Amino acid sequence: MSTAAATGVSRARKTFGSRRTNYPSGGAASASVSHSVIEEPKINRNLALELLRVTEAGALAAAPLQGRGNKEAADRRAVEAIRESLTSVDMRGTVVIGEGEKDEAPMLYFGESIGNGLEPEVDVAIDPIEGTSLTASGLPGAISVVALSERGTMFTTHVHYMQKLVVGRKARGVIDLDMPAEWNLKRIAKAEGLPVQELTVVVLDRDRNKEIIGEIRQVGARIKLISAGDVAGALEAALETRFGIHCMMGSGGATEGVLASCAIKTIGGDMQAKLYFRDDKERELAVKEGHKPDKILCIDDLCSGKDVFFAATGITTGELLKGVRYEDVYAYTQSMVLRSASGTMRIVDAYHPIDKLRVKGLLPEQVRVR
Repeated sequence: MSTAAATGVSRARKTFGSRRTNYPSGGAASASVSHSVIEEPKINRNLALELLRVTEAGALAAAPLQGRGNKEAADRRAVEAIRESLTSVDMRGTVVIGEGEKDEAPMLYFGESIGNGLEPEVDVAIDPIEGTSLTASGLPGAISVVALSERGTMFTTHVHYMQKLVVGRKARGVIDLDMPAEWNLKRIAKAEGLPVQELTVVVLDRDRNKEIIGEIRQVGARIKLISAGDVAGALEAALETRFGIHCMMGSGGATEGVLASCAIKTIGGDMQAKLYFRDDKERELAVKEGHKPDKILCIDDLCSGKDVFFAATGITTGELLKGVRYEDVYAYTQSMVLRSASGTMRIVDAYHPIDKLRVKGLLPEQVRVR
């Protein structure tokens, strides 16, 4: 029990309640507590800094290969750096989103145990490079991402894609993925206090999204097409006042959807998703996994944890985060660290001595930085 709890003083946990999804209410701390003590989150808040170090390692390892045309090598370096960094983290983690099945990936595979074996017991979702093609081509927006929450709280599936609808705080609670794009956009516009023509919608540029792109344009809203960077795009939509993007629509990666839900939950945005099937085999797979194929997944279905951590570090400079750059004797990184229990979002600029990065193997000797 914390010192505050032992002296009879307790901070009130954030209360929850809405039409379909649980959201932080931002309630004030109570003056006193009688006959009961409200528990503090069980996960050590210092894990936020530990996750930051993990994504920094992934980004720093991949950055020397940006623009060199070898996405497999970049991904391999990021995976190795992240796996090594995770071994010393105080947690008993289980990979629920990673590099694939055990027979497909030597590390960060589904079900792998990571951390040093101490409490807490957590689900861990990892994308060492979100945007391997962006990294290989030297294009903007590649990031390294890790999220965690209490064990058994993250949605898992082997279905590759899901439809997604993401909004920020102003429009939370007004969306319905079963309704047409026009219906949702009009409700989002009303919540944002804008005409629908002033909305900007981010959509992954894929053939499977042509129909939703047509529907959005029919309504008159603007579209920002992205070639990759599903998680970053969702975060930009959830942080609408910062990026001027009001929602995300269309289908994208299912694993990226779960990762994004962790971040969106921490900042009070809203998200709905539904599994997207390319064929009957994928629908049958979802049923075997115990999922209802046509069910709308609200944000608490995707991540039901009460203490969710999310960290991302830029690899190549994008709108969400600046990428790795080398300045004299330092390598610069910019990261985002989020935690749902506190509702805090931190943007962290860090400078890493290049000679120490070489010792750690995060910067190959043959790569010149000046």
